[in-house]
Amino acid sequence: MYAIVEIAGHQFKIEKDQKVFVNRLSTEEGETVEFDNVLLVGDGDAITVGAPAIDGALVGAKVLRHLKGDKIIVFKKKRRKGYRVKNGHRQALTEIVIESIATSGAKKKAAPKKEEAKKAAPVKEAAPKKSTKGDDLKKVEGIGPKIASTLNEAGINTFAELAKTDAAKISEIIAGVRGNHVTDTWPAQAQMAADGKWDELKVWQDELDGGKPA
Repeated sequence: MYAIVEIAGHQFKIEKDQKVFVNRLSTEEGETVEFDNVLLVGDGDAITVGAPAIDGALVGAKVLRHLKGDKIIVFKKKRRKGYRVKNGHRQALTEIVIESIATSGAKKKAAPKKEEAKKAAPVKEAAPKKSTKGDDLKKVEGIGPKIASTLNEAGINTFAELAKTDAAKISEIIAGVRGNHVTDTWPAQAQMAADGKWDELKVWQDELDGGKPA
């Protein structure tokens, strides 16, 4: 017997006694866990398909250990932007072993009663959200996504705000961002962008290399 089951956001084809690596589960090592989102069960020539899940189907498993996957290197580079970022990532995983596959036995979640739904407290009207949309600071030569995000976290969201910030202060704000960043021209570039002088800014940026004179 085999089954296709969704575990931690991913679908797996599993059989009894099979070991599977899934995204990190909150269950402690040595404990058992059950998955009721079973999409398909096959037993010889008999195949049962859910719509989308099979009512009552259940997969039981035991958590063997928690671990991290192999390191993946992600390198991003933008030509003429002075933007180079290298990051490593290791996915948090959990190794489980499939102990049982049952086509019945899962507990169905009871639907809320109509009377209880009526008695539910009225939903308060949400206060209107303040607009947090700012300017695209990446249009400044030398600013990439990571730096733009760091500036946003520091309260600099618009070209006008960046233009009023001293280059030395900008350097302090982005000190934690990897790379050699020259911020001398950023306030002036931001001022031109704030004034809508895009043609003049484009001509100047063609002469720059990563935010500094070529």
